[in-house]
Amino acid sequence: MDQNTLLGVLLVACAGIFVGGCAWPMKLMKKFQFEHWWFIGMLTGLVILPWGVTLWLCPDALSAYAAVPVGAIITANLWGAGWGIANVLCGLCFVRIGVALTGAILTGLGVSLGVTLPMIVKGSGLFRDAPDPGSPAGLVVLAGVGVMLVGVVFASLAGFGRDQVLKKDQATSGSFAGGLVMVVVAGVLSCGMSLAFVYGQGPIVEAMKARGAGEIPSTFAVWAVCLMSGALINLGYPLYLMAKNKSFGVLLQSVPELLLASVIGLNLGAGIVLMGTGMLWLGALGASVGFGIQQASQMIGGQGLGFLSGEWKGVHGTPRNQMYLAIVILIAAAFVMAFGNTLTKS
Repeated sequence: MDQNTLLGVLLVACAGIFVGGCAWPMKLMKKFQFEHWWFIGMLTGLVILPWGVTLWLCPDALSAYAAVPVGAIITANLWGAGWGIANVLCGLCFVRIGVALTGAILTGLGVSLGVTLPMIVKGSGLFRDAPDPGSPAGLVVLAGVGVMLVGVVFASLAGFGRDQVLKKDQATSGSFAGGLVMVVVAGVLSCGMSLAFVYGQGPIVEAMKARGAGEIPSTFAVWAVCLMSGALINLGYPLYLMAKNKSFGVLLQSVPELLLASVIGLNLGAGIVLMGTGMLWLGALGASVGFGIQQASQMIGGQGLGFLSGEWKGVHGTPRNQMYLAIVILIAAAFVMAFGNTLTKS
């Protein structure tokens, strides 16, 4: 494995861990409810951080954006909007069909589409040279996706088993069939964040670098503009909830919790930028391999947070063993996909 591939794998793996564990500060909050920490977190991670870095470190950023074809920005924002909708649907599906089933379907559909699509419909920039799914590299990467889906199944079984041991069988509400339809839609759209970068980064990075911006600031610039639609959706939903519950005042009741919510956004923003940067380091197949590894490590990060926060306390035997096995399988899937990426450079 060459140095660029190794660095790319490490970056997207770290990205997944950041995103998977980004919500840990919520466990320390007493006054903030979902809508409060979600609003502050999304505002910080999707608006303040990327736009702040872009306007500060990208010379003449606005004129650079003006030089980017409008079609590229629209395409990216359509995917970004899809990701925003998926986030909202995900929360609704947790209530309708439960967390474990929602997570399994969401991750399975998201990773399958997010890895395969860039090999069929080529992305922008260096992703235009991605090998086809039927190529040796493509087949190995798809095999890695298959391995990852096995890990998703075991993680889901572990989640069901844990809830049974802890007697946390989640009460559901609404139509189960309707919930299944929503989670399928959410699963398809959940890869929108990655695809917004894949199909938007080429011309934006080129325009920023032409005016003297560095690699990392240029990556921030991609996320700033390509996730505008997703940011609006992710801000609009908690605003709606706060208006409905008349709870805007809670935002000013605790400065420590306000800062903790901002940390959620910083974790998310760091994870997003690491994912984009790692994809570029991985090369032509980076859109597929990077997203696949990021999703695997995101699941690992989420489970790691669960272990550290006591969600598995008192759970032993089969559920815990299934989770350990799931983590091993997910790591193996990441190695398979990383190996597939090396085949594009042989």
